[in-house]
Amino acid sequence: MIAIDLVGGDVLMPSGLEKTRLSMAEGVIADRPKGRTVDLSGYRILPGIIDVHGDGFERHMAPRRGAMKQMNEGIVAAEAEIAANGITTAVMAQFVSWEGGLRSLEFADQVFNAMIATRGDVVTDLRPQLRFETHMLDLYADLPARITDWQVGYVVFNDHLPHDRLAEGRKPPRLTGQALKAGRNPDVHFQMLLDMHARGGEVPPALDTLCATLNTQGVQLGSHDDQTAEERATWRARGAQVAEFPETPEAAEAAHHGGDLVVLGSPNVVRGGSHKGNASALDLIAMGLCDAIASDYHYPSPRRAALMLAKSGLMDLLGAWALVSSGPAAVLGLTDRGTLEPGKRADLVILDDRDRVAATMSGGRVSYMSGDIAQRFVA
Repeated sequence: MIAIDLVGGDVLMPSGLEKTRLSMAEGVIADRPKGRTVDLSGYRILPGIIDVHGDGFERHMAPRRGAMKQMNEGIVAAEAEIAANGITTAVMAQFVSWEGGLRSLEFADQVFNAMIATRGDVVTDLRPQLRFETHMLDLYADLPARITDWQVGYVVFNDHLPHDRLAEGRKPPRLTGQALKAGRNPDVHFQMLLDMHARGGEVPPALDTLCATLNTQGVQLGSHDDQTAEERATWRARGAQVAEFPETPEAAEAAHHGGDLVVLGSPNVVRGGSHKGNASALDLIAMGLCDAIASDYHYPSPRRAALMLAKSGLMDLLGAWALVSSGPAAVLGLTDRGTLEPGKRADLVILDDRDRVAATMSGGRVSYMSGDIAQRFVA
């Protein structure tokens, strides 16, 4: 960690963009000059991006099916991409799902253990999140202990079973390919889906018990893809107070008015709509129904989405950038970051005059730097 004073740049402070000195030492923002001066004229300095949910790391971990031998190196490679996109805190969302493959229990175990093993080798604050498929009832008994062993502090629940098709006894689309990815015979895979669907009545009480246990362990809970106000109310009653990617305005509004925190996908913002035909993130943001936007599956999107919101006039830069900094910090309960105030972590991203990431610093340490800006730091 370095003691340094950044001068000449435009700094996004809690009051707005200012041309002011930004000092840091011992990994935190300082209230007065502390070290060597670096001239960042022509650059903008903004709070580091806090990515509250991202699964774009999967291919770093297993570039080809079955190629899962270098898990620790996969974490390091994923961090390089994360840092290059201005992200200083990243929640890595790993599935445990009946889909198998990169979303299997075995793969998740390797990912979470690799995150533990590499914690001292990365600069970015990488945090594990478990995304759990609700109908995997056979895993419920052991799950709290696994979560403790994996050092997971955040669990989100989702249900991706194609219930409409299964209720009619029809095979869902792409079943064969999905089964082969999971290493299963397609008929066996289909029967597994039918069996899980048939046990649907057991899921709500099992979830009630599981969530109660996780609440006592201090695990943060959230739901994924809520569609109705009733669904959101049910999850809230279980202690799941984060609504990730609600699929309808009704669900987002119910979350907001119930005091829950709403996370939307930044690719949805950049694209101008959901690729699945769900609610537009832009519309929900305009309605004031968003607390944070996340990378989802694309790490460059949070920066692009925030800047697009500001350039479009829908929000000013301060409000737009809050959706990728102080907003996500609030979702995660992280009071030590999210703004460039004295005493906060020295987490920041430096953008050049074309809004590209020139440098990223997490906890006062450089996690990414590229191009001409490096000459200013080493001169």
